[in-house]
Amino acid sequence: MAPRLKVFTWSNGFHAYTVAASSRPKALAAWGSGQDLFANGLAHELKDGPDFEAARASPGEVIERGEAVDVGKLARVPKPAAPKKPSEAQRKKVAALEDDLERLDRHTADSLAEIDKRLAELDDERRAREAEASADRGKLVKALKAARAKAEG
Repeated sequence: MAPRLKVFTWSNGFHAYTVAASSRPKALAAWGSGQDLFANGLAHELKDGPDFEAARASPGEVIERGEAVDVGKLARVPKPAAPKKPSEAQRKKVAALEDDLERLDRHTADSLAEIDKRLAELDDERRAREAEASADRGKLVKALKAARAKAEG
């Protein structure tokens, strides 16, 4: 048994697009819409009228009627073309670019790891020099105090 057809329509302000389909998703597919026109209130079910009759006469075909352009003119809209599949050359190019990107990411990560290692070594060297300078300063401050005490006294 064939599914019961309903008639759906939507308008862009210039033309009304009407189709007889068994469901809202099938109507959206016939219109080639990437968004749910029913959810935002642009599309709705149609119950009668000349667009209703024209759509019922050609199920699955989109009927276009002029509203602001070509007012009242009814015409069938060609079905949207199926998306083209990528060629073998295009797929190879994408794969090669993905490989290049992966190599670049690995190289960058390795370079940054080497820089982090060198920074850690420099931090260790800095701490060692600061500790050495602090110890030497302490000795010099102690010797200065002793020399001042001797000079004063």
